[in-house]
Formats: sequence, C-alpha cells, structure tokens
Amino acid sequence: QDNTGETHERLAKVRESIKLIDNVNAPIFGVDIRGRVNMWNQCAIRLFGFSREEIFNHFLVQEFITDDYKIALQAVFDKAFRGEETENFVFPLITKGGARIEMLLNATPRRDEQENIIGVIGIGQDITSRLAQEKEFTK
Repeated sequence: QDNTGETHERLAKVRESIKLIDNVNAPIFGVDIRGRVNMWNQCAIRLFGFSREEIFNHFLVQEFITDDYKIALQAVFDKAFRGEETENFVFPLITKGGARIEMLLNATPRRDEQENIIGVIGIGQDITSRLAQEKEFTK
C-alpha cells in the first residue's frame, strides 16, 4: 500500500505548524521531558537575546530562571508532564543582556503521535511594562 501522498500531506502540515509557531508574535518555547530547551521561536530570540544555538539542549529552569522561581516553574512543568495545563503563571526570565522580563506563561503538555507526553510547550507574554504601570498606579 502506497502512503506517499498521506506522508507528504502530513509533512506539509508539520512544516506549516512549525512556520506558524516560529513567526507568531509571542515567545514560544518547548522543553523535553528532562527540561532541556528544544523549541525557541523568533519572538523568544528577539525578546531574550539567546539564539537557538545558545539555548537548545540547556536546562531552562536550572540555567535561565532566578533562584526564587525555580521550584515554582519546575512545578508547572511537572504538572504538564502529568497532562495538566497551567494558565497565567507569572515568573521572571533573565535576558542575555541581564535584564529581568516578567512573563505571563501558559504551559501545556507536548505529545507525540501516540499521545505520549514528550515535553512542555510554553506560550508567554511579556508583562514587564504592565506590572510596572500597575505598581506606579498603586503608589
């Protein structure tokens, strides 16, 4: 049985999804089941200053998250590894230049074709200015 047409169609859909994720105007990252970065879109590159080569295969929580948020963010990832999503988790991420960016994160399990959880996909939003405005407003 020839599945070439089906394979090409599936491959085209995968390429389209990758292009969409890479070009969307929100930082999107992925980590594997061990917590190593394996997805890092163009917006994440621009916002945080790390190229894919600099961040791929590095442990996101241990290497790029401030000490006061490591346990909490790892708990979000662990929850996703169990199949549960997390919405609106706020945490800081330090840029390559040393700036602190406050992120609003939605984390969801990443699954393979057999529905096995193979990692986590995080979709973020930079809320640094919003938090600064709220802080200024409450003074």
